[in-house]
Amino acid sequence: MSKYIATRAIRGANALVTEAEVMLQRAMAEKGPDTTVAFPNTAYYLPMILGMTGIEVDKLGQLPEILQHARSLLHPMPSERKWTPYLGETLDGGMATLLAAEIIEAIRFLYGTEPEQMPGFDLSGGTIYGNGNGAAGHLNGPIDDIQLRSWGIQLVDGRMPGFAAIVGAAKSNEVAVKIIRELQRRNILTFLSGNVNGRSIIHQLAEEGVELGYNTFTVPFGTDTISAIYALGFAARSALTFGGMKGGQARDILMYNKDRVFAFVLALGEVDDLKYAAAAGAINFGFPVIADTLIPQILPTGITSYEHVLSMPWNEISGADDMEKAERLVQKCIEVRGVKIQIADVPVPVPYGAAFEGEVVRKADMRIEFGGKKSRAFEYLRMVDMDEVEDGKIEVIGPDIDEVEVGGAIDLGILIKVAGRKMQSDFEPVLERQVHYFINGGSGIQHIGQRDIAWIRISKGAADKGFTLKHFGDILYARFHSDFGSIVDKVQIEIFTDPDQNAEWLEKARAAYDFRNQRLADLTDERVDLFYSCTLCQSFAPNHVCVISPQRLGLCGAYNWLDCKASYEINPTGPNQPIPKGREIDASKGYWEGPTEFVQQASHGQVEEVSMYSIMENPMTACGCFECIVMVVPEANGVMVVSREDPSMTPAGMTFSTLAGVAGGGLQSPGVMGVGKYYLTSPKFISTDGGFKRVVWMSTFLKESMAEEFKAVAEREGDPDLINKIADETVCTEVDELLVHLEEVGHPALTMDSMF
Repeated sequence: MSKYIATRAIRGANALVTEAEVMLQRAMAEKGPDTTVAFPNTAYYLPMILGMTGIEVDKLGQLPEILQHARSLLHPMPSERKWTPYLGETLDGGMATLLAAEIIEAIRFLYGTEPEQMPGFDLSGGTIYGNGNGAAGHLNGPIDDIQLRSWGIQLVDGRMPGFAAIVGAAKSNEVAVKIIRELQRRNILTFLSGNVNGRSIIHQLAEEGVELGYNTFTVPFGTDTISAIYALGFAARSALTFGGMKGGQARDILMYNKDRVFAFVLALGEVDDLKYAAAAGAINFGFPVIADTLIPQILPTGITSYEHVLSMPWNEISGADDMEKAERLVQKCIEVRGVKIQIADVPVPVPYGAAFEGEVVRKADMRIEFGGKKSRAFEYLRMVDMDEVEDGKIEVIGPDIDEVEVGGAIDLGILIKVAGRKMQSDFEPVLERQVHYFINGGSGIQHIGQRDIAWIRISKGAADKGFTLKHFGDILYARFHSDFGSIVDKVQIEIFTDPDQNAEWLEKARAAYDFRNQRLADLTDERVDLFYSCTLCQSFAPNHVCVISPQRLGLCGAYNWLDCKASYEINPTGPNQPIPKGREIDASKGYWEGPTEFVQQASHGQVEEVSMYSIMENPMTACGCFECIVMVVPEANGVMVVSREDPSMTPAGMTFSTLAGVAGGGLQSPGVMGVGKYYLTSPKFISTDGGFKRVVWMSTFLKESMAEEFKAVAEREGDPDLINKIADETVCTEVDELLVHLEEVGHPALTMDSMF
């Protein structure tokens, strides 16, 4: 153990705890002990403090106890004459640093100085930095629970293989951009904080016009080192959200992160005492620290199986130029932490990766668009015989981008022909739905919708780099072979901008869409002998398992029965396994012998049985990345449905974030469960308990985004006005108000049999 590192880390920890004490003393005097303290949009209070101590801090007066605990973790400075190289004292200092940092940030929120203000910077969605979170002139602040859960499926399926916390500033703006592009190319979530002599990597990226925010996996927290607490708070909340752990299970939370969350810290530039102390905090989580300056190293000693602290001085990194050095620095970080990266070789002239999937191309930055209000766009994947496909052939039929005026719009059709010995017609919609994700991976490309309501924009920047329509074909060809190579042997793409060809194939595509719709409508739970498992989320929620049937999709909304069937064909030993239904136990409640046995085994004995169609009796468990939560409202004899996108209060007296702590973590909680939003439209939706007519309250987001689907459900239920009878947050957020509303509109739940 390095005496130098221990000395600086312990000194930094002592200094920060003292700073926190001074700030708290002032805040207590000026604000009073009963003043509310909180991070916005999270049910986990101050998450590091909650995770490590179990204390649910919501008042200023609770913080002295936390600071006293932090002070107790501090050790004397190493002696000049005698030193025992004991890592534990340094790690204690690191944990004290994290507790003190979270207290400081909470007090800053109290005074309105957090999130940090940065003139000209905008996270409100109005500039290139937009992500729909935050306000103009402010950096991000802590990740909210809604976003954490929306990233859940990407965290567990490998699309987001880990996260990086970058602290400091790069050698140059160009190096900063290169580091971020290398991380984005590998789909690594990146958190930014800290500075060197007042200069932060956030400044560098902003000056180069790099889009920052949730949508691009690159989140700016603040320009001081203390804001790095948000990254480690995110790690603590990952264990609480997906691991089913409770506050105070400190060792379990730290081990969960060591084993399941692949993260590292990249320290750019000079490392001061506070950065050493924060690094010690990161090592508690099993996250290594890699520096681009010459500092002492800590080699494997048992906390991790890799270096704790690794020095890669910039001038000693081999490489022809700074860009190559930056690439090798990122590669070393990934190698040290053991992050598992899967990159498809996509030959396009723009950066490519899942980090760009949510990127928005605004009108002012747009070179051309297809679909939307001014044109139409469609995508159609069809299975054909082997001899009908010329593998790798990509044709653009009609004018290309350079033949259209800047800012113009034309019709577009993308026809993908696939053939394979294991390909099935049932897989067509599964593969076709991937077009959205594949095309969206290109930087400067925006793709929204699917089928014949697709809307695509190409930015001026992408076009200037040489992106053409043929590159859509290059992306699709590479990704279908990479991701679906076990069932797809040949791929051919035709791209139509010619009006006549476009219209001809659009008509054929719509006929195919109609056929598939009817096919899916006929695919019911009763007509199949197999359900499918999904244990993908067990990488984060070890005891959770989804049972997916034709009429009940996965709670994340990303996997339905056909998806699982295709997944099993692609990877027979993967997370989607066929479950023979076996002997019927109670079909009306959704009990069969096969799923019962599978759930017992796959949950490691934690769940004895699951009812497919009930919320009251043995409901299905959830990991944490569900699209919405269904919860019983006993007073109303019905259920409410809360969308992940809805931060408002509900009649249960809890927001989505708080409810999620009850519904997630692989726990089986009668009366509450996480579901995929399209399960709400299924005839099997809590059919044992009365079905959709039990819904008495629903988030406006769901009502509006699924208006047509719910209209059809209301017709099916024999009550065309049912959706108007369902309350939402604009009508009421209190149970008493809800009951008044239900009486006024004559909601059917009030006259149905009791749910209890």
